[in-house]
Amino acid sequence: MFSLIFPGQGSQVVGMCKDLYENFDLVKKLFNEANEILKFPISKIILEGPKDQLDLTENTQPAIFLVGYSIYSVMSKELKADTNKYLYFAGHSLGEYTALASAGYINFEDTIKILKIRGSAMQSSIPQGEGGMLAVLGSKIEIIEKLIFENKSNYECFVANDNSDGQIVVSGKNGDLKKFSYDLKKQAIKNIKLAVSAPFHCKLMAKATEIMKAEIEKLNITQSDRFIISNVTGKKTNNISEIKDLLIKQIESRVRWRESVEYMIENGTKNFIEIGPGKVLSGLIKRINKTVKVNAINTEADINTFKETNGFQR
Repeated sequence: MFSLIFPGQGSQVVGMCKDLYENFDLVKKLFNEANEILKFPISKIILEGPKDQLDLTENTQPAIFLVGYSIYSVMSKELKADTNKYLYFAGHSLGEYTALASAGYINFEDTIKILKIRGSAMQSSIPQGEGGMLAVLGSKIEIIEKLIFENKSNYECFVANDNSDGQIVVSGKNGDLKKFSYDLKKQAIKNIKLAVSAPFHCKLMAKATEIMKAEIEKLNITQSDRFIISNVTGKKTNNISEIKDLLIKQIESRVRWRESVEYMIENGTKNFIEIGPGKVLSGLIKRINKTVKVNAINTEADINTFKETNGFQR
């Protein structure tokens, strides 16, 4: 059985989805609709840049959604993909919104609107330059949690993403991250400061939670028979009220990606399809479990190859 996975922030690149935009009227239509909904040319920023505009969180989030949803739409409508093959829909952080829209819980317009708000709220939750994120490589989650706990009187840091064994992302204020990084280096644990301007998925996002709570509570989520894997729990749900509650909690909660992937595999997933720009999630899944099959689809060539090998047809 296939499970679909959708990437989050950091996978964006200028020119993503360009060949699909040029070759499928459906994609052009979605890009044009997005421009009208957002009242600015998000399609131009995606296809032509400049990169600094695409990398603004308030633009990145709707842009990555638009690309992922467009690819999924080509697969499901143009290629007549058998959606009964899809066991779970899951996304990393903002990718969970792409998963929800693709699974039929939220319509296109509402999703792109709320991601514009979400990106802006998260960006402005803490003064720019005050907080950030650190990628910790080659260590286990238990070691990192223990180090943070034992030094809580010296600095305040938070596990933001448990991506896989060997890749954990930590959020905090820059001064605290510097102290944490020093302690990591003393234990010969490699860490890299990420090129982000805010400490996502921790309590420093409290202001963003307030904004998103109001937006999510009025969001029209309709019932679907597809199961979503929540970032917050790492488990499946198709309960609308639970989905809303988890989306609110997601702003400050750890992204339990490793647990999510393990859950999907333990519950029948044999193949993963990453839909959206880049292959970040494919790489993480290979770290988590080397026995499952992973396909990354972000170009027309990827779609054609997958179609030929997995029974898709025009």
